[in-house]
Amino acid sequence: MNDSINTSKTEIDVYICTKAEFKKIILVKKSSLIFLLLLLFSAFSSLQAQETKTTGPQKIEQDSIQEPLRFDLINGEGFNFWENRFKGNWAGVFFGVNGFAQADYSMYPESDDGFMEPTLWKSNCLSINLIQASMRLQRNRNFIGLVTGIGADFQSYRLDDSHSIQKGPGKIEPVHLEDKNNLKSKFSSIYLSTPLLIEFQIPVGNYDNRIYFSTGVIGSVRLDTHTKIKYKVEGKRKKLKEPDNYYLRDIRFAGTVRMGYRWINLFATYDLQPLFRDGRGPELYPFTVGIGLVTF
Repeated sequence: MNDSINTSKTEIDVYICTKAEFKKIILVKKSSLIFLLLLLFSAFSSLQAQETKTTGPQKIEQDSIQEPLRFDLINGEGFNFWENRFKGNWAGVFFGVNGFAQADYSMYPESDDGFMEPTLWKSNCLSINLIQASMRLQRNRNFIGLVTGIGADFQSYRLDDSHSIQKGPGKIEPVHLEDKNNLKSKFSSIYLSTPLLIEFQIPVGNYDNRIYFSTGVIGSVRLDTHTKIKYKVEGKRKKLKEPDNYYLRDIRFAGTVRMGYRWINLFATYDLQPLFRDGRGPELYPFTVGIGLVTF
């Protein structure tokens, strides 16, 4: 019996000892797991801080570079090649001298040859262009565009002091004047003009300072034509003005070239049709060469 009791006691002691050790093992494992989690959390926080420290300046540097570029290309007011606005060079006040090219007086007798020949430096054109519309042709730049508008041309030709013209039954006829020392003879017209130009611009030094070149066609409608003779009688000045159409074309077309830089503006026009209707007068092609007085 004693043996049996001792054996049972021994078994009970072993059982109690084993459970205590098991609790210690569980406690150690929990402590180790918590320590490991704390270590991983600390390492992750350190890594994130290091990454933030490394990438932060790069982002600031990138922003510091991109921001001025965005400002210059989109919102800048200085030297900006990408500005959407295109402004042509038609509006303004222009002054030039008139003449006739390719003159042909074959339908007149030899004695009347050259009766429409003007004095070049006394024959002039004043163009007042008050309305202008411009449209750029490029999608992202504004160096090329179309230009149109409305203007008025006041043209006059200073004829030889001994000649004027009149409207005959079928053609223009010369009028021979006497006492030419006291006479001044002019032939004048007024036109309403509209151009269609293509213009090329090149910025020089500053965005607003551009060399430009334009070419195209100017269509004009005749509003008035007259001859004017100034003379003196007994020391008093007299003026004789005769309005008529003088067989001129009601609508005319002229080719033109224009160029300039800042306050320097030059232009030239050349009519694509003769001045008079076919068979109604000498074959004359008007031209004008001049400068811009004021542009806006």
